[in-house]
Amino acid sequence: MLIQNLRGNYSFLKGISPYSAGVVASPGYAIEHAWLCSFLPLRPGFETIDKHLRSLGRPRFALCGIELRSPRPFSFQGFAEFNSTYVDMLKGWDILQEALNPVARTNVAPGVYPPTEPVICGFSYTVPSANSPQTFVVAGAGELPEGSLDPHDVIRRGETSSEALLEKVRFVLRLMETRLRALGVAWSQATTVDVYTVHNIYPWLASEILARLGPSQLQGVTWHFAHPPIVSIEYEMDLRGCISDLVLGNAIPSAARFHFRDRSVLPSR
Repeated sequence: MLIQNLRGNYSFLKGISPYSAGVVASPGYAIEHAWLCSFLPLRPGFETIDKHLRSLGRPRFALCGIELRSPRPFSFQGFAEFNSTYVDMLKGWDILQEALNPVARTNVAPGVYPPTEPVICGFSYTVPSANSPQTFVVAGAGELPEGSLDPHDVIRRGETSSEALLEKVRFVLRLMETRLRALGVAWSQATTVDVYTVHNIYPWLASEILARLGPSQLQGVTWHFAHPPIVSIEYEMDLRGCISDLVLGNAIPSAARFHFRDRSVLPSR
């Protein structure tokens, strides 16, 4: 179900309370992605996003994607409690549309050097762009059916054998493809494909994952050594197709920005 968000200049796939399943920019607009040099707790992170958007002359409604890192995987109950706090912040920005959350999200727990509290590490937003290619963000998802937060629905729950992991990988790939089709885009339009797991997926990297990407596989896949956000989920993916990836330094005016693909990182002042 693709829903138009006129205020944000994008459309989104209906998801669940904490996030939408994905977003695609409206005609005449494109999606940019920004990465924070130093990850920030939720409140200062949202303040940084607000400053960056204002520096571009964009409203808060332009925010269409958030990437989080958490100290450890949540229990299902703990995940619900965290999501309540997170959604309240979006409500404070008046971002929800008829009680639906339009903002896509990924939230994972690093396997090494995790943060001591949930932090924002990146975000996506729309900007005017007359001639850009179609741009989009597909939210993170693990081996749990679309729309479910029921622990009993986890695919091969509690299993980490090679056979079980392969089934999980294939399930998530199919889920990603379903979202791509619903957004009206394809694997070949992706500029970034992320995999999140602490398990060895190398045996299927070429045959199962890269095989789906077509020409996009030339840009590779980023494998994050991280746990999905909920205990018992073992494999997660997200992807996006953006016109640019930026790295923002601390205390630097957001107008001063560099392209991530140029390997230029802003110094701190």
